[in-house]
Amino acid sequence: MEEKEMLPEWIELGRGLCYGGAGLAFGLAGAGSAWGISIAVHQCAGVLREKPELFGRMLVMIALPGTQGFYGFIAAILIMTQTGLIGGSAIKITLGTGLAMFFVGLGCGIAQLISAIKQGEASAAGISLIARRPEAAGRAILFPAFVETYAVVGLLATVLFIIFLTQPLALKFLGQ
Repeated sequence: MEEKEMLPEWIELGRGLCYGGAGLAFGLAGAGSAWGISIAVHQCAGVLREKPELFGRMLVMIALPGTQGFYGFIAAILIMTQTGLIGGSAIKITLGTGLAMFFVGLGCGIAQLISAIKQGEASAAGISLIARRPEAAGRAILFPAFVETYAVVGLLATVLFIIFLTQPLALKFLGQ
């Protein structure tokens, strides 16, 4: 069977979809982190007005929703390096590869966006607990830590999808 040559327009569309997926992974995750941190900061500012000595116990609670932005950045860089958009030309990008990477990036971005917002809410609840019972700071950090678990799972799933989708067998299935 004769293999058909892919049109340059389709290759460019595949590249564009890969860039879009990488942008969504990072953009949605970064927006979620900013949103989650702002939720925790608002709660913390209210507590610190009356109890400024608790700042050290609340600092980690404020910073935790920021991790999703880093996870999205990792996913975006991995999409771009594995598809050859930066650092060389590892694979020929087809429309199928571009679509797959677009949806992997979108899924990662949505998972990170929602987990960062919910982690900000969990951090705010933990900050309220610390304000009432400062000795419970160790237990209060578990609230946002449980949410972090799902952000990490989202990143791991993204990494596995990217690696799988850029393997020769998957590339053959995606039209290369």
